[in-house]
Amino acid sequence: MTYKFLDMLTTDAVKQAQADNGARDQWEDFAGERLFDRFDDKAAAFIAARDSFYMASVSENGWPYLQHRGGPAGFLKILDDQTLGFADFRGNRQYISLGNTRADDRVALFMVDYPRRKRLKLLGHVQAHALDADPDLTRRIVDRDYAGQPERVMTISLEAYDWNCPQHIIPRYTKDMVDQAAKPLQDEIARLTAENEALKARLQGDA
Repeated sequence: MTYKFLDMLTTDAVKQAQADNGARDQWEDFAGERLFDRFDDKAAAFIAARDSFYMASVSENGWPYLQHRGGPAGFLKILDDQTLGFADFRGNRQYISLGNTRADDRVALFMVDYPRRKRLKLLGHVQAHALDADPDLTRRIVDRDYAGQPERVMTISLEAYDWNCPQHIIPRYTKDMVDQAAKPLQDEIARLTAENEALKARLQGDA
């Protein structure tokens, strides 16, 4: 049966590695149907909640390169069920990913939800677009309220995605998550402090 993401990555060397480790039969006899070549509601919601991802490309001299991309939650846009878009913000101006993908447009994306211990990996083809080339595309992708300076917008045409198991993902929480979780405790401390001060004032008045 079909396991598109794995099928795309299973070279002869991978097959040999699987055989060497006693796993080849597991994938040769795979009985499911995992196309995952269109974003379903679960994948779309997961992607829309992300505030960062990692994008891998390969240089012309064969070296892999991994770059972190970040922004406000939802900066990676679902344009349709087979297309993603994101604003390419100005950074250190090395342009390694941009150059790599001009020579070979294939990329891999890796996204992690640390608090819920979920991760999604994705294969696709990336294309760079000048900001003024398609005003409607730019409008759909760029968050004008974000302070980052976009130099271009990027679109990714999906080939396949897959979900990873949660093993070894250590939960991590953003400052906003911690602040939200701590707010009831902080409110209770403030209430008790005010109550204590009021009690002290009454006692001093009775003295």
